[in-house]
Amino acid sequence: MDFIDFIDINQAMDNRSLTMNILVAPSMANFSGLMHGGELLKILDQVAYACATRYCGIGVVTMSVDNVIFRQPIPIGTLLTFLASVNYTGKTSCEVGIKVISENIKERHVTHCASCYFTMVAFKDGKTVPIPQLEPRTPNEKRRYEEAQKRREMRSKMHK
Repeated sequence: MDFIDFIDINQAMDNRSLTMNILVAPSMANFSGLMHGGELLKILDQVAYACATRYCGIGVVTMSVDNVIFRQPIPIGTLLTFLASVNYTGKTSCEVGIKVISENIKERHVTHCASCYFTMVAFKDGKTVPIPQLEPRTPNEKRRYEEAQKRREMRSKMHK
């Protein structure tokens, strides 16, 4: 049987969301044997880039990072799953929400270890460019859209 038989192609090709996995290697650890926060931030930025670029169909750059919450330490050997989704779109930017799940693959223990929101801006030839507007379909997408809109308003007030 072909591997593709096990994948829901429609879900795999949904350009609103992205799932990525990595294994935490010793080179990612701090002196305590845990994943360095900076390493996690670097990967989060890559996940946000991949999710937003897939949605926008054009390269993006990071404009802001909000509410990075490190909930649990991440030991070496942990399998991380990054669940990313485009929550909101503006004219040239979008918010990508990311939830990080850590899995101790030996003990089969799963934990929500981090969450954050990235604002990504579509960029081409040194200029911002318009992106497709998100139309939330499901109740979850509608809730995330409304919450993202509130975060955007708060950011706007802070930077005036």
